[in-house]
This record gives sequence, C-alpha cells and structure tokens, in this order.
Amino acid sequence: MNTYRAKEFTAEKAWGAQDIALMNGISTRLHWTDQPYKWHINDGQEVFAVLDGRVEMFYREAGVEHSVVLETGDVFYAAVGTEHVAHPLGEARILVVEQAGSV
Repeated sequence: MNTYRAKEFTAEKAWGAQDIALMNGISTRLHWTDQPYKWHINDGQEVFAVLDGRVEMFYREAGVEHSVVLETGDVFYAAVGTEHVAHPLGEARILVVEQAGSV
C-alpha cells in the first residue's frame, strides 16, 4: 500500500512522473510540470485529471482547434484519435490514466 500526496510531488524536469499502478495494461501516473507537453495522439483512450494547479488543454476535432481551461479537480477525457496538448498555467500536478507505453 502507498499513499501519494500530489501537492508535495515534484520532478527534476517537466512532465516527470511517479508510477502509481499498472493494471491490465493500463498505467496510472502522477506528473508534475510547469511546461507544455507536445501535440500528440495516444495509442488508446486517456483520462487526464488535474490534481493541483490549472492546465489549458488544446485539442482538435475535425481539424478545428479548441481549448478548455482545467481547474483543480477537473478531468479531461481524450477518446482514441483525439489530438491534444496540455499547457500548464504555472505549476501543475496531473494524474494520467492511459494504455501503458502510450505517448
């Protein structure tokens, strides 16, 4: 058994992660960042939960770019094929649940 205190987690570099669990090919990781990620499409579905901070999530649907600001406690779901990129607004801690080994 382990307890993870998201507000206390930091990493040496942006998007550094603490592996929490690997269950039936699905990984759960706690990330810390203060820098944007990169545009990408995951190998499967992704659940992205902001545990601390704020994140602007950009995504494309039918070639049109949209964005939404995620506050602490908000969850973003990326379906298969959803191109997206996260831009933290300051420091953020994020729980990501996705297929193990996904981008």
